[in-house]
Amino acid sequence: MERENDMRTRTSASVAAVAGLLALPLALTGCSAFGVGDDGGDDGKVTLTFQSLAYQDTTIAATQEIVDAWNEANPDVQVELVQGSWDNVHDQLVTQFQGGTAPDIIHDESADIMGFAEQGYLADLSDYLSDDTKSAVSDDIWGTVTASDGSIVAAPTLLQSYVVFANTDAFADAGVELPTGDSLAWDDFQALAGQVAGDGFGLGWGLQQPTAAVMNLSLGFDGTYFDGDAINVGANELAVPERIHAMAYEDGSLDPVSLTQSGSDVLPGFFDGKYPMYVAGNYIAQQITESAPEGFNWAVLPPLAGTAGAVQAANPQTMSVAAESEHVEESAAFIDFFMQADHQAALAQGDWLIPSSTAARDLVAEQTAGENGWDAILASGEGLSAAPFQSAVNYPQWKDQYATPALQQYLADEITAEQLTTQLTDGWNSLG
Repeated sequence: MERENDMRTRTSASVAAVAGLLALPLALTGCSAFGVGDDGGDDGKVTLTFQSLAYQDTTIAATQEIVDAWNEANPDVQVELVQGSWDNVHDQLVTQFQGGTAPDIIHDESADIMGFAEQGYLADLSDYLSDDTKSAVSDDIWGTVTASDGSIVAAPTLLQSYVVFANTDAFADAGVELPTGDSLAWDDFQALAGQVAGDGFGLGWGLQQPTAAVMNLSLGFDGTYFDGDAINVGANELAVPERIHAMAYEDGSLDPVSLTQSGSDVLPGFFDGKYPMYVAGNYIAQQITESAPEGFNWAVLPPLAGTAGAVQAANPQTMSVAAESEHVEESAAFIDFFMQADHQAALAQGDWLIPSSTAARDLVAEQTAGENGWDAILASGEGLSAAPFQSAVNYPQWKDQYATPALQQYLADEITAEQLTTQLTDGWNSLG
């Protein structure tokens, strides 16, 4: 999942919920019987390095708890936790793979790993992951981590969606009812922004880094951008950026300044009533819970729906094993352990993300009772689907070098939609 907004920490109640989940009895995988003792050095032990990108306090704690539980149950196969960063994980992995220093177990996201998979840097886990792990996740989500040769190069863990947050008091002051139902059509969303705007803006949207949001939401209009390694930017692909542009520069319901800012930069405007609505990744719910002023009332609106429905691209966080690892089987066993429902539910609540497995989602729904927007956040996960861009080998480079600057210019009203199309298309073709 592409982290294009800042995130912080959750409430003490959420921390307690995470701790409670991790205190549940663990159905430990029996991996200490692997017979790998001679590979581990003089003491017969194997040490696996796990490069984690967790950085919120609650999620770091949950990850450490999982590692500690594994290490206690598997004295001959120990996991050493190494901290990485979402900010530079791609470049770091390039260096590690090329230098032969990659960790055994790699935390990343599906849109970033497929290029590495096609270059042979990731192990095929098809024969190592358990049937329980495979059956817990839908075939469509597995598609996001399946390479062109059919190999499974990662286990998908947590998922992000883009949701609409509402200041419920601002809605009440404007005399506008909160929308209900299974989804919120984009046309209704745009009209709603105008209704709650008053003399200002109805919506703030931090799109300083716009590519992930635009491409993920475009799937709701059948905007796929790619067919294999061929790019196509047509009406469906332009539907989301054109609607955002129209709200900012035609009907004036969206603050154009917010489009140049990060999600965290825009959040104070949501808190103080400047923006009755705010769009961001669902994980921002934790920052709202932690940082909102006392008495601030908010809700998560139904998932946004385009002409193809409430569909967004599924770009899950992933757990892979380096092909160069001498302990692929043991690493995969730890990933099985990491994927257990109680572990995924704890991690999900630490990050306000959606677990990839059905059992873990059910646990989150039970543990949270759907409060603080969890019902709508989990509902948004029902429309997450594999997207073609995730298997495009040069996507990370295209995103950084061409898509992001082109979308930034378009959302700043500096270029036309036609020029946007040209830049996206020519940029991709230059990488071929």
